[in-house]
Amino acid sequence: MAHQAGGQRPAPRPVPDTCETQAYLEDYAALLESLPLPSLVVDRRWNVVMANGAFEALFRGVRPHPTAMPGDNFLRFVLFHPDASDVLGEHEPGWCLPMLAHLRTALETYGHDHELQAIRRDVAQDPLMEAAYRQGLPHWIRAVGEAATRLDGAVRLLLHPDPRRGPVECRIVEETPQTLRDLGHRRLTMVLRDPRRAASSARRTRRPRGTATHLTVVPAPED
Repeated sequence: MAHQAGGQRPAPRPVPDTCETQAYLEDYAALLESLPLPSLVVDRRWNVVMANGAFEALFRGVRPHPTAMPGDNFLRFVLFHPDASDVLGEHEPGWCLPMLAHLRTALETYGHDHELQAIRRDVAQDPLMEAAYRQGLPHWIRAVGEAATRLDGAVRLLLHPDPRRGPVECRIVEETPQTLRDLGHRRLTMVLRDPRRAASSARRTRRPRGTATHLTVVPAPED
């Protein structure tokens, strides 16, 4: 069965469906665990339904957090965990802004969803992140195009804790079978590439551990 990063090995989250569907999810978790690449299944709120051991290994060094562990809700982890930039290279343009765009899209589709609204409220409580969401995000999308917000096919930088890998680019591949799609789930796999292609970029973008995750795409408010 698949791991949740930073926690004990759980069963897949229960879904309000038939016993056969639950059996499918359990078998799918076994398939996921057999993969050597970090892979996870998320729901529309970015709750992690299941994740494999390679995903857990990628985030094994992050410290406990009450609401933003990578194996609980990946969107919250990217936006709010202080250690996110220790693993997710080029954190702001590569991960934060695209995930803010996904939050916006999810709210446009499921505007009354309580969990998504809670994430939105937490964004609003951080003045810099709120400014990034309201002003920085539209400006960034105009500059780079809507395609930059897509996950499938995107190349992102990881700072892998395994010293044999270190800084490594990954291509995110979305490959969701119909049964998962019918449940509102999606599967994302991080296909790791040659680490030498990402080393120089990582040296430019890595921040000291514990640095605040505030975005810098918009200027800080003046006192």
